[in-house]
Amino acid sequence: MPGFPLLRYVARTLFSLAVIVGIAAAAAWWWLDRPLALPGVPYALEVRSGSTLAAVARKLADDGVIDHPIALTLLARAKGVDRTIKAGQYEFDPPIDLAALLARLTQGDVTQSSLTFVEGTTAAELLRRVAAEPTLATTLADRPADEIAKALAIDAPSLEGQFFPDTYFYAAGSADRALLMRAHRLLQERLGAAWERRSAGLPLATPYEALILASIVEKETGRASDRPAIASVFVNRLKLGMRLQTDPTVIYGMGEAFDGNLRKRDLEADTPYNTYTRDGLPPTPIALPSQASIAAVVDPPVTQYLYFVARGDGSSEFSTNLADHNRAVARYQKR
Repeated sequence: MPGFPLLRYVARTLFSLAVIVGIAAAAAWWWLDRPLALPGVPYALEVRSGSTLAAVARKLADDGVIDHPIALTLLARAKGVDRTIKAGQYEFDPPIDLAALLARLTQGDVTQSSLTFVEGTTAAELLRRVAAEPTLATTLADRPADEIAKALAIDAPSLEGQFFPDTYFYAAGSADRALLMRAHRLLQERLGAAWERRSAGLPLATPYEALILASIVEKETGRASDRPAIASVFVNRLKLGMRLQTDPTVIYGMGEAFDGNLRKRDLEADTPYNTYTRDGLPPTPIALPSQASIAAVVDPPVTQYLYFVARGDGSSEFSTNLADHNRAVARYQKR
């Protein structure tokens, strides 16, 4: 019959497609099931907080564990887990296949957990973050600041600024006290080393004063490249006996009363942290300063800048006199 050749053609085509699909499925199964070539036993992989799956895949490809980064990303997308990898320190022993490796990354099956202390955060924000970490044993939650300071052997007027911003790895079940003590010791080490390298003639008497000013620079910096110049403004003003007149200290002093809007009456309301109404530095840091802010404060560039204003794009406009500063304010903040 005339239709038989067409039916036979369709049947052969469908059979061929089935064979191709079967071969592809078998190849995919082999690809997923084959042991990975680990460069070391055990193979250690660090996934830092905020790392993307693509970055982890590139690291695995660079280390020769997988042939190409797309191998891991395609599998993760197929499983719907491409946004669920967990930070931490991993160790992998052979034999392990790609699917098993991905499962451990998404389940957080780590040898160590990690927690990142972010520069610019306050001590209160940091302590809340630590208390909420499920892999840490909580010993300090809801305790008064003076008790926490005593438990951590912190000899300072405040907990503010006493922890170095970094990513810390720890064994699951570790005490929060141990982690915070590490961060405090690292802060002391970094601050002490920076203070030893300080420029001559700084208007700062102690490392603690440098820490206070560094925290202000941290909160004022929108673009990293402006950080040294911002530090120079405050150093120059201190040398001349000018008030710092910096909004972040006022906001910090307002505490929970700050509603997101800084008004003229707020700048005029005297608090220990209002650098519009008081001379010199505030009594304590106002946040965790970064290493870069500490470095900028102890070794600022030589400038004549006394003022700066935000341009609205993250950068700042610097001026050496009030007239130029007022023109910059009119240009960038009143348009």
